[in-house]
Amino acid sequence: MDAFGNLLDGFGTALTPLSLLWAAIGVLLGTAIGVLPGIGPAMAVALLLPVTYGLDPTGAFIMFAGIYYGAMFGGSTTSILLNTPGESAAVVAAMEGHPMARSGRGAQALAAAAIGHFTGGMIGTLLLVALAPAVADLAVDFGAPDYFAIMVLAFIAVTSVLGASRIRGLASLLIGLTIGLVGLDQMTGQQRLTFGSLQLADGIDVVIVAVGLFAIGEALWVAAHLRRTTAEAIPVGRPWLGRDDVRRTWKSWLRGPVIGFPFGAIPAGGAEIPTFLSYVTEKRLSKHREDWGKGAIEGVAGPESAASASAAGTLGSMLTLGLPTTAVAAVMLAAFQQYGIQPGPLLFEREPELVWGLIASLFVGMVLLLALNLPLAPLWAKLLRIPRQYLYAGILFFAAVGAYAVGGEVVDLVILLIIGLVGFGMRRYGLPVLPAVIGVILGPNAEQQLRRALQISDGSVSGLVNTPFAVAVYVIIALIVLWPLLRRVPVLRRRSG
Repeated sequence: MDAFGNLLDGFGTALTPLSLLWAAIGVLLGTAIGVLPGIGPAMAVALLLPVTYGLDPTGAFIMFAGIYYGAMFGGSTTSILLNTPGESAAVVAAMEGHPMARSGRGAQALAAAAIGHFTGGMIGTLLLVALAPAVADLAVDFGAPDYFAIMVLAFIAVTSVLGASRIRGLASLLIGLTIGLVGLDQMTGQQRLTFGSLQLADGIDVVIVAVGLFAIGEALWVAAHLRRTTAEAIPVGRPWLGRDDVRRTWKSWLRGPVIGFPFGAIPAGGAEIPTFLSYVTEKRLSKHREDWGKGAIEGVAGPESAASASAAGTLGSMLTLGLPTTAVAAVMLAAFQQYGIQPGPLLFEREPELVWGLIASLFVGMVLLLALNLPLAPLWAKLLRIPRQYLYAGILFFAAVGAYAVGGEVVDLVILLIIGLVGFGMRRYGLPVLPAVIGVILGPNAEQQLRRALQISDGSVSGLVNTPFAVAVYVIIALIVLWPLLRRVPVLRRRSG
């Protein structure tokens, strides 16, 4: 009850006119920046960090939280309407959201995403209030074998579920893992796949990879087929969810936080893992299997709810442990240190007004996001009526600006074009794009955790399965891999039928 009592005090801070102003500014800026391809919440917070030097810490972090949640929603908007994720956590939203938009249900997809963000954020923040100490203890107890097992689960799940062929999914994953190898070996300092270029020594930023594979690849693919097909305006449906849509999505909205919040609290890729694990779960549980790949609304609602709840878990780990589990959390941790504040267990005692005001502002930000974005769904959906040649020319421009903003190097634009050509080739030969992006995001972390686990066990493979959690995850992996074979067993086939 002490936690919820402190939360009420936090609302006293968050509901002041000045705090509401910072929350509204953060939500608007975050949504606007998130809509632009290649500019995600981490970059937004980093760019706005100098602007907050004159603000008090409470106001600054309330605005940062609004930017974080707003950018996540903005990223899902471009994923749904343009098949161009604004940031990596919005990659999964394109899988079902974009087919919905192409079939005239873009506004419904946006509404499902907005309500998913609201539901996931609300439930995730409530879990943050109630379970932050327990989640912190859980994250502390996780070791390298546990992290590696989680990432292997992510790789297997994404290659097994997406696309018509597991071989093509695996090929896409290997492309992503190869791109993730570019740069310096984190343990030995040796250059890998840099071809002697100093610009590649730091690796290829995941934003450039995601924008190249999705935005540039899609734009090139559309340009290659514009002369063969007439460019017609895509019809846009009504912006509100019907009764059947709500019936199909409400369970997905509630399942998302169960997956998203725990994964947000541990350093295992941020919102990327829970979003596609939610996608996998919703596809397995769906009663409308025929809609998947063509625009299943559950494939938008569940992952977006998981992503929003994951953000709450990320903030929980940062506040209670000082452990940044995502790029946004790392930038916010730097901001805390800028103000001479060290996040950790003592933060709740030393800065209660700041902490509980920030947590309360998350609830306020969720309401503001829902109030702003549901009415604006038809406005975003009208983007689909822009002639495709102009639309994708604009995507190329903003993608190039976003890629250049990452490092300010011309070589980034060359890399963007090369990866865009790879994305074009993947579309040409039917390879799903998502496994490649997941490989780039999680590949370096998986390698690091694998090598740490083997070092601890003196090179013994048993070091990868020496915790109950890791064993449980590998059992799940085995079931995913062997399920197609098990379904051929006559007894199981009769039961599943």
